[in-house]
Amino acid sequence: MTAARKVALDGGPYALAAGPDGALWVTLVHAGAIARVGTAGEVRVFEVAAGSRPSLITAGPDGALWFTRNGDDRIGRIGPGGELSAVELPAGSAPYGITVGPDAALWFTAMGSGSVGRFAPDGRSLDWFPVGGGPAMITVGPDNALWLTLNADNAIARLAPSGELTVRELPTRAAGPVGIATTHDDAIWFTEFGAERLGRIPMDEAIQEIDLPGKPHAVIADPADGVWVSLWGSHQLARVGGDGEIVVIDLPHGSEPHGLAIGPDGGLWVALEAGFVLRMPD
Repeated sequence: MTAARKVALDGGPYALAAGPDGALWVTLVHAGAIARVGTAGEVRVFEVAAGSRPSLITAGPDGALWFTRNGDDRIGRIGPGGELSAVELPAGSAPYGITVGPDAALWFTAMGSGSVGRFAPDGRSLDWFPVGGGPAMITVGPDNALWLTLNADNAIARLAPSGELTVRELPTRAAGPVGIATTHDDAIWFTEFGAERLGRIPMDEAIQEIDLPGKPHAVIADPADGVWVSLWGSHQLARVGGDGEIVVIDLPHGSEPHGLAIGPDGGLWVALEAGFVLRMPD
């Protein structure tokens, strides 16, 4: 059994992703920086820019990490050695969610313009797709389409790589969807921050909702079964099994759990905005 491990990080750890170098890469939203956390807990911090607000991050198809700069309208890129570059976006874009699409391009949400953007890793072409109000997190579904939460429109959107858009309104009013993930059961799972619920959409079936004991932010698939959810408002994590069983794990009060990732070691890591990343015990 692997014991819990806590690594201190100043600057508001917000999201994290496993890199191809076997390390975890973490956005520091308040510090305007990216941190690399090695397997032994060693930390390197790379300054991006004051006010850049690095938010969501993903491993790219080119061996680098790509992240949204919500504060200064850019998509950032950081190489394994800390080399930084960026793709500039129109003013007011406010990029937030990001993922690698089925076409090996980078797809991201622009909360400010109600759009999804797409560009190749060379950054030379940039396409835009209008989707609606407040697009937040984004993932690739089991159908090889892009799925995203529309926070302001209280809906879930499906965007085909060709640009065809389908929007499904949530049954609960003011649910405030944020996080979204694809799981091994060929379903889309998403968080309803405002309603304190977790949603699930099996392909071509009705939306299902599960009550949770707090405000869920991020959701990811558990490699074994079910999903993990960060409960930001109650300083907890929840594991929801494929059978619907809910197990709640308490975190230190005031920890503000946000991003979740399965690390290079196969364990669950969580970003605590209060100043830590935490590797959960097996």
